[in-house]
Amino acid sequence: MLEVFIPPVEGYDEEKNQFFDICKGGVLQLEHSLLSIHKWEQKYHRAFLDNGNTPKSEEETKFYVKCMTINKNVDPAIYDHLPSKCMVEIKQYIEDPMTATTIYEAKDDNDQGGKVKVHTAESIYADMIQLNIPVEFNKWHLNSLLTLIRLCALRQNPPKKMSPQETAAHYAKLNKARRAAKAKKH
Repeated sequence: MLEVFIPPVEGYDEEKNQFFDICKGGVLQLEHSLLSIHKWEQKYHRAFLDNGNTPKSEEETKFYVKCMTINKNVDPAIYDHLPSKCMVEIKQYIEDPMTATTIYEAKDDNDQGGKVKVHTAESIYADMIQLNIPVEFNKWHLNSLLTLIRLCALRQNPPKKMSPQETAAHYAKLNKARRAAKAKKH
């Protein structure tokens, strides 16, 4: 969870010669999660995770911050007065992998010419159901959830069989190591 402080914003009424609150400010508690993305996609009817192909407008970005907000009774005006410093902090939070796990993926013969699968909330939910990941995980930071899905999928796929040439090379390497170890003993 990320907490960001939004300072109050005041206006000035010259006729009355007094200041007034435009936005009371406050603390936003934010979660970048599958649940947040699902809410955003319900409004905009397109994939949130589109790999940067379609930049989000300022309105779409502000609405996503609303979708991420988990605390109640937030002044709606707060979303119209998000300082750029807070937006940078929110962007960094969204991009943070939130895990120490690194998955190295080998290129295979089934490469689709550089095409990347676009994920929607529903496709991620489908992956979760297929991999028996509890729906409650939809509140996890999205990057942690996607890493978990990738790990579960990798563990479900059996390892590829080695070709006869690879098997022979593997056994030759093992035999060479055994002979070297045996030679050291004598």
